[in-house]
Amino acid sequence: MGKKDKRWVLQRKKDTYYKLAKKNKYRSRAVYKLFQLNERFNIIKEGNVVVDLGCAPGGWLQATRSIVGEEGFVVGVDLQSVKPLNYENIVVIKGDMTKKEILDRIIKEMPSKANAVICDASPNISGVWDVDHTRSIELCTMALISSTKLLKKDGNFVVKVFQGYLFDNYISLLKNYFRRVYTTKPKASRNSSAEAYVIGKGFFGHSFNRNIKSPILRLIENNVKNLTNLDDEEYKCLDHTNENKKEDTLLIKRIKSLRKKKE
Repeated sequence: MGKKDKRWVLQRKKDTYYKLAKKNKYRSRAVYKLFQLNERFNIIKEGNVVVDLGCAPGGWLQATRSIVGEEGFVVGVDLQSVKPLNYENIVVIKGDMTKKEILDRIIKEMPSKANAVICDASPNISGVWDVDHTRSIELCTMALISSTKLLKKDGNFVVKVFQGYLFDNYISLLKNYFRRVYTTKPKASRNSSAEAYVIGKGFFGHSFNRNIKSPILRLIENNVKNLTNLDDEEYKCLDHTNENKKEDTLLIKRIKSLRKKKE
């Protein structure tokens, strides 16, 4: 074991939330982030239907089940296998949440549209901050687009985002879909972490708007097409940008350049 690994093990042993999670048989210390977020923003209630995008290892599934109780229902999805939880009202799907066929499976499993969609997923970390931030924004945007198909009107959304130069663009995007948008960092988040949690409350109830002009949407256009069933001609409307087109184009070039260097 290297010095960094030893340091990480020692830090974890001193971590209050890690020790609490272990004591209470939770799979992740992240459960306390969701409990704290829910206490402050009232995202999930007893009896709710909730979708957990990127649910491995299952900590947020456990936390959500404890909130919704026996009358609620929870659907989780992740690329990784998740060890089964012994509750009849939790269903876990193994698959890519950015794929339409997986989204269709989630919808089929839900007893009704969701009261809340939650996402604590992280992208694969490269160690290059701009790349990691961009990948986080891509992932969070796909979670947002999925939520517009899964949520009932007035539903809620919470997602983890790595902060960076696209963060404000992402907040602006959310405001097209939710009456109120908040950003916060729960106490259970590590001080050294640049993560933030974005909460959308009061879903307007409309589907993905193909006419929204955003550098984020153009960046991930292939995934957006996949989830929204837009053909190439319909999707061109996203490139009809306003006076910020030059700035947006330079931004996208910068992002793509960073990603190519890493790949």
